[in-house]
Amino acid sequence: MAWTKIPPENHALFQAALPDDPRIETLKMFGGFAAKINGNLFGGTFGRSVMLLLSESDRTKALALAGAAPFDPMGNGAVRSDKVQMPEAMMADAAALRAWIRRSFDYAATLPAKSKKASTSKTTPAKRGAANGSRAKAAVSSKVAAAKPTRAKAMSGMKKSGKKSGGTKSAANRR
Repeated sequence: MAWTKIPPENHALFQAALPDDPRIETLKMFGGFAAKINGNLFGGTFGRSVMLLLSESDRTKALALAGAAPFDPMGNGAVRSDKVQMPEAMMADAAALRAWIRRSFDYAATLPAKSKKASTSKTTPAKRGAANGSRAKAAVSSKVAAAKPTRAKAMSGMKKSGKKSGGTKSAANRR
């Protein structure tokens, strides 16, 4: 499925259908909401529905539902084999939505916890991203600077009279 803007009402429907469990961590992702347990993303709003991480047997059952499909976030065949894009009609059936999100949560809870990435700085993720962007810009700037001739190299192209030679003009342009 190609990316489609998430209807605002789907955010509330997804959050209301989440199990009441203090281990659930919600986050904003790709213009919608997602939920994790022990660092494992188990579901989130996407397009006009939700995508869910499901066990193999539940995945088979979910894919048998009319309108369900393997989760393909870019719509280019790069399917996530462990996730299912649930049918849009499910957003109108609160009980079914809650039941499928519960299956996804229960399965994700059995997976090994993902370790959090260690951070050596005390910056927030947003600031850390900005700092990483600055480092990337600095690296690009240094590569660009290395590619440009230095003033000393440019000066070596000058005639002994002190006038600039005009750079690297071709023989036809020097006339």
